[in-house]
Amino acid sequence: MERTASVAGAFYPASCKETEEMIDHFNSILENALHEKDILSTVPRAVIAPHAGYVYSGFTANIAHRVLANAKPKRVVVIGPSHRVYLNGISGSFFDTFQTPCGELDIDKEYLTHLSDLFDISFVEEAHFEHSTEVQMPFIKHYLPETKVVEMVYGEINPAYVAKICEAILSDRNNAIVISTDLSHYYPLKKAEILDMQCIKAVRDLDTGLLHQGCEACGKIGVEAIILAAKAKGLSPVLLDYRTSADASGDESAVVGYMSAAFV
Repeated sequence: MERTASVAGAFYPASCKETEEMIDHFNSILENALHEKDILSTVPRAVIAPHAGYVYSGFTANIAHRVLANAKPKRVVVIGPSHRVYLNGISGSFFDTFQTPCGELDIDKEYLTHLSDLFDISFVEEAHFEHSTEVQMPFIKHYLPETKVVEMVYGEINPAYVAKICEAILSDRNNAIVISTDLSHYYPLKKAEILDMQCIKAVRDLDTGLLHQGCEACGKIGVEAIILAAKAKGLSPVLLDYRTSADASGDESAVVGYMSAAFV
């Protein structure tokens, strides 16, 4: 079975050529604007990346995936929140392949089965029409074309449980994790920046308490989980980028915030 793309042509281009051109454009901007290029040498075990349309959040997501490629993982586990389907727990993508504009990625069903033997991971097929995880896959195909992927979509679940799954994944040096989240939604720019700073400080300080003092990330469960896992595994956070939809649209009246970060 193939995990078919559900938001190609909407959140990101449907054609390989246009997808590659967009990623090249992000990198051109990055290389021309970045003063301290050492950050591009970061070698993460895990990253946080946003999941809006590429025109808004693609630049920020691209930085995370570009540095993730430095780790050369054999397997990337993408974990994101369910937006369209109510889900109690967490669902794994028990498909064979994942469709992207530039070709399929192999899904590591054997490893997913291993994780499901250790944890309560179900298969709710309708949960896997989810954009929070899907928008990460064209980046993975670009930077890590031979890697295998696992998609996990969560709903109502304890962040500490997701953290244990993350710890198990990170116990294998061949693995890397992508945690998918956007930040605040549809506040005026100044208000959004105040709320988003709580999320950013929580990641920077590895302080889950700060997440519950104003952070309104839609993937806050995943962010809390990777903070807990990072602390358990002795990983340090590196903030890669922060911006809002206003950077692309110019509209500061109702913005969405985007952050990318690495754990090294």
